[in-house]
Amino acid sequence: MDEVGQSPLGKAISYVSQYQASLLFPIARNINRAKLAMHEKLPFKGQDSWNAFELSWLNKKGKPVVAIGEFIFPCESPNLIESKSFKLYLNSFNNTRFESMDDVIAVLKFDLSAAAGAAVDVKVITLDHYPGKITKQFSGICLDQSDIECDTYSVEPAFLKTESAKITEILYSDLLKSNCLVTGQPDWASIQIHYTGQKINHEGLLKYLISYRNHNDFHEQCVERIFMEILKYCQPEKLTIHARYTRRGGLDINPFRSTENISTIEPMRLCRQ
Repeated sequence: MDEVGQSPLGKAISYVSQYQASLLFPIARNINRAKLAMHEKLPFKGQDSWNAFELSWLNKKGKPVVAIGEFIFPCESPNLIESKSFKLYLNSFNNTRFESMDDVIAVLKFDLSAAAGAAVDVKVITLDHYPGKITKQFSGICLDQSDIECDTYSVEPAFLKTESAKITEILYSDLLKSNCLVTGQPDWASIQIHYTGQKINHEGLLKYLISYRNHNDFHEQCVERIFMEILKYCQPEKLTIHARYTRRGGLDINPFRSTENISTIEPMRLCRQ
């Protein structure tokens, strides 16, 4: 059985409410990356930003504490974390007592870094100190205003075409949808594409993004495929892709990939998040 088949995804699972690190289920990134001709040297830099809105534990007196968790996984980490296992893991904190928030952070850092195979940055923020602001949409030119006909809902990179002008521009779409690799549940996202190079045909790019509508894959893998196919078919000099997925089970996942050295991403939430 493959790694995904062994995960808790798509299975009836009893929720565990006492801390259990073994609930985390890592999946090797190189399985999918090999299909995209990516090997040891990655053609991008980036991270996967996760936000947890259902994080809770008990203090030393047994009183519940609620907070928001922010987790940054480097894209160079050998493994991604299967999202249902992450939810089950966080749920296991619900009836577990911790001496302090610092202890919670230390446990989260240790467990997530061990599962990912690389250092994971963890922030736990009380509700009154949450700095995130809700933004209606990504900045840039919205592709979604194009009045196009669509009849292709499986990935079609042939839609990607360039024009003669060289340009730097920021484009975005709120129409990205794919499906969970195992359960088939819909994954909804907004995606921003910032590039320098030959102008990418906007209608073709939008039709390409829409062609993911019935595609089955994990969030991170969809974004990496989009990155690699734009890189291959449009050959931009610089390329940055940022996708923000809607929340499921109290978690949202926001992959970011770039040819550039961008060390941090400003915290944000789009209106659908």
